[in-house]
Amino acid sequence: MEEKQAGIRINKYLSMAGICSRREADRELLAGHVKIDGRIATAGERVRSGEQVFYKGNPVIWKEEPVLLAVYKPRGIVCTAQKKEKDNIIDFLNYPVRVYPVGRLDKQSEGLILMTNEGDLVNKIMRAGNFHEKEYLVTVNKPLTEGFLQGMSQGVPILELNTVTRKCQVERTGQRSFRIILTQGLNRQIRRMCEYFGYRVVRLKRVRIMNICLGELTAGQYRDVSVGERERLNEMIKNSRSGPAVWNV
Repeated sequence: MEEKQAGIRINKYLSMAGICSRREADRELLAGHVKIDGRIATAGERVRSGEQVFYKGNPVIWKEEPVLLAVYKPRGIVCTAQKKEKDNIIDFLNYPVRVYPVGRLDKQSEGLILMTNEGDLVNKIMRAGNFHEKEYLVTVNKPLTEGFLQGMSQGVPILELNTVTRKCQVERTGQRSFRIILTQGLNRQIRRMCEYFGYRVVRLKRVRIMNICLGELTAGQYRDVSVGERERLNEMIKNSRSGPAVWNV
């Protein structure tokens, strides 16, 4: 985790950019041929997000490798890249490569959020018109009724947004808890759906986005999406439309 927290070692950076091997990079560093933001770099130094590397006076153009992370967002963290928000997820994750959240989770919600540096991937996953599934576990403030479960699954008017939610899958998991699978992501959708029936959400946790599951991650942890997961995801979105969209559930 140290490397992810503190940036990428300069010799690895040069190697990944195709300039030279790590061993050769160490020699070039000793010779003073490498600069970071105008200063002569030293062996063992790390390159952080936003810094520019120069080799023999020429900028090092390094195309970042695609990154796709499965992150367990804790309560209290805000899914925004805005630095003015002190609890923003970018600073919380502190990943060395600039990554962005795919959609959002309310500040008081928790669970799976995907983060990536691939803009087109973000749009294809998020477009509501692509009908990609997102699964949540929800606990409310009083016992569930069959009428509530049936009503939630059939489409719920959200007056503030002047719309009715899509039909969805709803399954009781306890006296006051249920599982819900959505194919859209309206602003505070699940909370508003529950409020329509006189319920208040006590806990909301996202556990799956399409084929990627939260699994054994605990609050604050993250992992790289596996090769197999990414291949399956690519298959699922290959016919998806791209374009801007927002989730905020």
